[in-house]
Amino acid sequence: MITNGWRAGLILAAALMLPACAAVETATTVATTVSEQAGVISPGQGKAIRTGTAAVSRSLEDFTPEQEYYIGRAVAAAVLSKYPAYANTAVNQYVNTLGQTLAAASDKPEIFAGYHFLVLDSDDINAFATPGGHIFVTRGLIRCCRTEDALAAILAHEIGHVQLRHGMQSIEKARITEALTVLAREGATTLGSREVAQLTQTFSGAISDIARTLIERGYSRAFEYQADEAAAALARQVGYNPGGLIDMLTVMDGKLRPGGLDFAKTHPAPRDRIDEVRGRGGDFPPAATPKERQDRFLKAVGRI
Repeated sequence: MITNGWRAGLILAAALMLPACAAVETATTVATTVSEQAGVISPGQGKAIRTGTAAVSRSLEDFTPEQEYYIGRAVAAAVLSKYPAYANTAVNQYVNTLGQTLAAASDKPEIFAGYHFLVLDSDDINAFATPGGHIFVTRGLIRCCRTEDALAAILAHEIGHVQLRHGMQSIEKARITEALTVLAREGATTLGSREVAQLTQTFSGAISDIARTLIERGYSRAFEYQADEAAAALARQVGYNPGGLIDMLTVMDGKLRPGGLDFAKTHPAPRDRIDEVRGRGGDFPPAATPKERQDRFLKAVGRI
């Protein structure tokens, strides 16, 4: 038997499935008014539901660039709690120069506080991009690069995650899920200040969720393929051989350990990514890297 309280919860949950924040509030206002008139819910419950829905609607609004940056900083802190920074100024300056050059030519060249690139002191083969432009690459992954073109492909891939807002998409989904969970649990009662506070802070726990996604689970295959496609386009635009991505993935394929906790766990298999890149953008014939560029690359990271 469905009680009046549960009817109220179901009405609200259905309204929250609508995509736009304004539509959510409008639909909820209509639904609660009709329910009050029909005696399904009391005026007090209707008011509480409308208040809670307004709080959720505000929490579902697009983040500002400044908010993305500070969320990214929190995620970056989680990454650095697992991987120490590589204490080599020359290497980090080189990676930053390369990364900033690529970022300036990307589809999202200007972000709050700019892009930040850092090498991590780890033999794991991995890289991370947080919302707000904090990009990390491990020494282990740099060792998979035989040319600057390959390293540029790695950084361009991570920039692709930022410009496509893959991290923020993960956070937003988590917030919606948490909001619906709170509402389903409290739908049979009048929402109080504690529940409203939960609704207005639905995304706070998602910061740790996205950190776990980056470090332990990885993005979806679709997101990784999108970032690879963006990397190939960005590398070509800046003047790098997009085949550097395929070269890096080929080297990585021979280095990854089955069942490992790095790229082997969080990314599609390198061979699958190679097939996908070629399928989307055609084959990339090998091209000779200019000697000056290769000398610069080997001088900077040849002994990393």
